[in-house]
Amino acid sequence: MDSTAVVRAVVRDPVEVAVAGPDAGALRIGLLLPLSGALGLTGPSGLSAASLAATELNAAGGVRGRRVELVLLDAGRMPHEVAVAAASMIGLVDAFVGFHTSDVHRALEAALGGRAPYVFTPPHEGGTRLPGVVLLGDSPARQLAPAVRWLAAHRGLRRWALVGSDYIWPRAVHRAASAIVRGVGAEVVWRRLVPFPEPGIDAEEIVGALARVRAQAVLVSLVGRDLALFNRVFAASALAGRVVRLSGSLEENVLLAAGGDETGELYAAMRSFAGQGDDRRIALAERYRGLFGGSAPVLDAYAEGCYDGVHLAAALAAAGELTASAARVGAVRLLADPTGGRWSAASLGPPRPGGFLARADGLELTVITGF
Repeated sequence: MDSTAVVRAVVRDPVEVAVAGPDAGALRIGLLLPLSGALGLTGPSGLSAASLAATELNAAGGVRGRRVELVLLDAGRMPHEVAVAAASMIGLVDAFVGFHTSDVHRALEAALGGRAPYVFTPPHEGGTRLPGVVLLGDSPARQLAPAVRWLAAHRGLRRWALVGSDYIWPRAVHRAASAIVRGVGAEVVWRRLVPFPEPGIDAEEIVGALARVRAQAVLVSLVGRDLALFNRVFAASALAGRVVRLSGSLEENVLLAAGGDETGELYAAMRSFAGQGDDRRIALAERYRGLFGGSAPVLDAYAEGCYDGVHLAAALAAAGELTASAARVGAVRLLADPTGGRWSAASLGPPRPGGFLARADGLELTVITGF
């Protein structure tokens, strides 16, 4: 079966679903992925990984006899557009799973209003959530503090700059980073939030400013195409070999879009990387290649989150907890169970806690240490 056939077997068009109406024989998951916009380059990876999870579940008999279907919605549009599209699916899908920018996330949270479970899979800005919202990723402090401490200890970095997109998640990163940097005896010497999503960044101007403030390290919370552009310009500058960059949103798709990086000074802190080498990641990669072949979109951290998110929604459904009121409590219980428990339908078990620090090595991200 080719990759297109795999996706077609489990993915439904939202218009088709709206016309057909509810189906008691299907467990429908609204799949919220950035198929356009700043994160659009990561969407195909998420779609393939979610399709793998649905295919696995269906091969095992579905969930309580119900086949798993993914109803695909483009979460790369403006927040209000995504929120309207998702709200129109309430009653037609059993839950929502996906990754996208946090401004879209907050709009979705408000629009869904606790009426349907919603599993948000990427790194997030922290803070409280409405009933029914489940977070699989890490807050800025949990994601980035171990990496900043490691780099400060091993590289003696004392002058940090913060560069991000001007929306919810990067603002939260900047707040958390200020405290983290102070905690290692260093200082933040410069901050910049650039307009998002338009008109985009002036990477040359930012690199020039970083040179003027004599930054030794830059914590970068740009996303998608802006992150790729910044890294491409930075790698061609005089700062490339002597200033460290650390990102909480850099994965393999963005590294490829940047043309790779040979400076030896570009780092990423994420839940997973394609080449990290632990047993669960190796097994997932083998299944992914076995279903889609070697030319499939890269299995990055965002994609793995989608895979786990679909399996989490299925586990909640199998446990009879796929309601907005029960989802948060049920999901926390499932995620906290290291033995797998009700994740039994997910043959790889629950996702690994913690994360990794990796360094760019050409077109690959090589894990340096785990946290």
